[in-house]
Amino acid sequence: MSNDIHSDLQATLAERSRHLQAVAHSLKTELFGIDDIIDRVIDSLRAWYVLPQLIGRPVVICLWGLTGTGKTQLVRRLAQHLGFYDRFIEVQMDGFSHGSGHRSAGSISAMLAESGIAEGERGILVLDEFQRFRTVDKHGKEAKVERYQDVWALLSDGRLPPSLSVLGEIESSLAWAEYDQDRKSADEDDEEDDEKDGKPRRKRRLQLSPWEAQEFKRCLKLRESLLEIMTWKPAEIQERLRAFRASQESWETDYSKLLVFVAGNLDEMYAETAKRVEDCDTDADIFHALTKKLSLIDVKKALAERFKPEQIARLGNNHVIYPSFDRATYVRLILSICDRYVSEIQESSGVRFVLDASVYEQIYANAVFPAQGTRPLFSSIHAILSATLVNAALWALEQGANGAEPVWLMLDAGDGSQGAQGQAKMVARFRLARREFPVVLELNRLKQRANADFRALLAVHEAGHGLVYALLFGRAPQEIRINVASFEGGYNSYVKRKAWSKQNTLDSICVSLAGRAAERLVFGDAGATTGAEQDLAQATETAARHVRHHAFGSRWSRTDVTREANDNLNTDVAATNREIEQILAREHIRALELIESHATAFLAVVDALMAQGSIAPAELVGLLGLPLATAGPSAAPEAEPLDAYATQLASFKARGTPPAAGAARLLRALA
Repeated sequence: MSNDIHSDLQATLAERSRHLQAVAHSLKTELFGIDDIIDRVIDSLRAWYVLPQLIGRPVVICLWGLTGTGKTQLVRRLAQHLGFYDRFIEVQMDGFSHGSGHRSAGSISAMLAESGIAEGERGILVLDEFQRFRTVDKHGKEAKVERYQDVWALLSDGRLPPSLSVLGEIESSLAWAEYDQDRKSADEDDEEDDEKDGKPRRKRRLQLSPWEAQEFKRCLKLRESLLEIMTWKPAEIQERLRAFRASQESWETDYSKLLVFVAGNLDEMYAETAKRVEDCDTDADIFHALTKKLSLIDVKKALAERFKPEQIARLGNNHVIYPSFDRATYVRLILSICDRYVSEIQESSGVRFVLDASVYEQIYANAVFPAQGTRPLFSSIHAILSATLVNAALWALEQGANGAEPVWLMLDAGDGSQGAQGQAKMVARFRLARREFPVVLELNRLKQRANADFRALLAVHEAGHGLVYALLFGRAPQEIRINVASFEGGYNSYVKRKAWSKQNTLDSICVSLAGRAAERLVFGDAGATTGAEQDLAQATETAARHVRHHAFGSRWSRTDVTREANDNLNTDVAATNREIEQILAREHIRALELIESHATAFLAVVDALMAQGSIAPAELVGLLGLPLATAGPSAAPEAEPLDAYATQLASFKARGTPPAAGAARLLRALA
């Protein structure tokens, strides 16, 4: 390679690398909360963009995430920034792809042939809603799928064979046409028919239909126009078919330089969050922490519920997982969208609005559904701001506003009651003038527990759970709430553990029973309510597993009911019922004692819940004197805590206890 050629190549590579970094920067300013995702995608396509000569098969990047997290938007904007929007195809894998014709709707290769992506050249293909293209049904059996079957060959090496069945159909069509023509020529009355009414019948000029000509052109990679191909005589078409079949080197269509994005929602992977579409109460940071822990293994497991192993292999290992948005991302989105609304109303009316922090706070409280991404947010902001800004602008113009001085807007959420005094309202102020505009904050209304008796019951019950959890596990719950829109009660949210010891399971039973214990302590035994039904079910299940499955009780065998003839289990289930009941009774008493001995802190939690509907983890930590690092999910370095097993192992080693002697002591203790 000459120095000039080497220098030109080096300059080209450097320029493409700089452009790719600029694209990444632009995407990060447009799309909030996915900087890590953008970096991962840019790194994955770097070789494809900078040095495409190295690419010998399609580059496949899989994007998995909850709805509304920006998967499709990222790919579309990426294609525009890279200058590939004229070589870009977006296929909806549920069969309703935009831009696909009637004949090409079931074939990826046909859609590629109709696109601006030339054979052997780079292009971007998006296979969206891929989770709907399942080839395995919910029972693990093969599902019948007729459309897009060529996608697996495309993902494998990018080389697509011709549709020989289509060529066979064309050949058959020609044969029938020749047969019909031959019969007409042999008919003695054919000439008379041709000149019926004195008008000679026009001989057939077009031998192929437009669709047949299109498929013929695509399969044989012809450059002639469709109209020209349609006029070819059957003999010429047959000759071209014979030549094509004889020259198998040209059979395959080369799409090996495609950049393929596979995008979709894998509900199986997001099992704890995907189905909670109504949940507007759980803090977005908690959902974010749950989804942030997902890995390549989780993707493979979820894909196995929908696709065959060999098909999963063709998707490769470049799986980019979108976590749900955290609170900071939603805040940035709200600020950005509100600024756009304010700018647009100023441009159209000349009125300059300044939004108070209360506007942003109430939009967050009434618009964010963490499991549903940005779409509910956009619609809620439009409902809250659009009409209000127009009405406020008209009022401000009447007051003489011209943009020189701002019009201040604050949002008074009211108290959630149905009366006029408690209705939410946007308050506009300009100079000394003031005007109120009614606003509907539906979630605020639902979250309010206006009945004092019901609030007291919920506060006592949830304070019991939260206090006992904090005391036994050494950290505050992620959330304690009684103002809930998505169901009638309150709730505590806890951090998951990587492993559960014998003591951990007993502690969890105690936490489950602490709501009932708090009710009995405050309202008396006769005043305890049915609200603990689910708690009792959870505690009983944990106690049963404690004894029957984990061998944490008096027996070593796995105790269960048999489902198969060869199940080797201890089936004496009834004998364990007494032990389970004893565990529940002991842990209920322990919960009562813990709440009684920390009555001051317990009542402080109750008061906070009564006043605010929730209590911050840091506040509970302060009440109990726990380490500050345990104040919440984002503060804890270990998302799934464990007991100090490493320290205990080191201590065991330091003691130098002979294993045999230690085992003997353990056996004596068990006896």
